[in-house]
Amino acid sequence: MNTSPQRSHEVATAPDCVNLAISNDGVARLTMSQPQRRNALSEAMMAALQAAFDAAADDPAVRVVVLAGDGPAFCAGHDLKELTAARDSADGGRAYYTDIMGRCSRLMQTIVRHPRPVIADVRGTATAAGCQLVASCDLALASADVKFATPGVNIGLFCSTPMVALSRNVSAKHAMEMLLTGEMIPADEAARIGLINRAVPAHEMDGAVAELAGKITAKSAMTLKIGKEAFYRQAELDLADAYEYAARVMVDNMMKEDAKEGIGAFIDKRAPQWRDQ
Repeated sequence: MNTSPQRSHEVATAPDCVNLAISNDGVARLTMSQPQRRNALSEAMMAALQAAFDAAADDPAVRVVVLAGDGPAFCAGHDLKELTAARDSADGGRAYYTDIMGRCSRLMQTIVRHPRPVIADVRGTATAAGCQLVASCDLALASADVKFATPGVNIGLFCSTPMVALSRNVSAKHAMEMLLTGEMIPADEAARIGLINRAVPAHEMDGAVAELAGKITAKSAMTLKIGKEAFYRQAELDLADAYEYAARVMVDNMMKEDAKEGIGAFIDKRAPQWRDQ
């Protein structure tokens, strides 16, 4: 995607699952790298993703995160073989399933609460919790030939946790159609209903993702962090509380050095020099 020089960052847990490369212009690319398992959210994959997102959050050089997947599947959702094996435990798997769903929920919330904008770079099928990953990202571009689905209903397991992210991206009717039918939708339909920002011809994906990431890295990281957090918090409030909260955020933002610099640069008709403060 990016021709800028990169440095690799070893992920603390199961580094063979996820590759984290950070370009000199501040783009952290997290690539799920188990195509033979369709990048399923196994225990190891979730641990590796969690470690990679945490590492990107702690690295001041990172300005935007891109999440991608190797192979024909972006992510196929939970590892059903692992889930099935847990049925042999004394409680039929209840404790294991509770733990796994808790880990998955933490990962999805990590993306939403991440201090950097997160872009999903989708070049393969995204189903179930894989579709949830896409919906949890702040922005998403997808190759025009990929498809999305929440197909749990087809195997007797309703996609209840993917539903949380899905229903916060698309309207109720569109979310329910995906959840109740389990049918695949093409990328152009996913763009139409708001699951992704847009579908892009496969050969243009590198440039489209790089262009979008570049627009974000050019901004004040401090300002983006404030804005991203505020976006998700106000969405959960009623109208009056949302305005009261957003007004406080605006005041706090106005007191920051980058707001002073940005406004001054606009008035002076020059490029701002961000300090991320």
